[in-house]
Amino acid sequence: MTVAVFDHEGPWTEEEYLALSETQDRVELFDWSLHVTPGPTPLHQNISGELRAALRAPVRAAGLRVLEAVNVRLRPGRIPIPDLVITNDIDLRMPVINASDVRLVCEIISPSNAATDKVLKMHYYAAAGIEWYLLVDQESLTMHLYQRQGAHYVERSVTKAGEVLELTEPVRATIRPEDLLA
Repeated sequence: MTVAVFDHEGPWTEEEYLALSETQDRVELFDWSLHVTPGPTPLHQNISGELRAALRAPVRAAGLRVLEAVNVRLRPGRIPIPDLVITNDIDLRMPVINASDVRLVCEIISPSNAATDKVLKMHYYAAAGIEWYLLVDQESLTMHLYQRQGAHYVERSVTKAGEVLELTEPVRATIRPEDLLA
């Protein structure tokens, strides 16, 4: 983080947030304030990459995109960086994806940041109208799939190692948790 970040006073505008240079830390904008967490671990990144690889063909067949670690505007002043998203066909040159273009959002739970993924982001994503939320526990390799119902999510399935997650929306795909360690 640069000295300018620490010298900043008051709320952050989206323009100021987007002007920050890339860092090893994950910097998100939550209600005009910066939320900084350490960069992901190699295990976290491996799971994310393997999940993206598993989804790539079915996502393309559906005319959608699967992206890792991109800015998603949930509402003005609220821009998290989910681990993975499935989106409509969007302009890849834009620095921010609007929530209305996100069909599924995925977070890989980090032990040091579990509450943010399980509570805060879950609430924010549902409030923004994102239909599907996939939580992957990197310690147990358990995948929890949620579907939005009103302003919150309802758990639709829990998939543990040795089982198969069968997605039917927003794409048809099968994912085995143990394959995320390949």
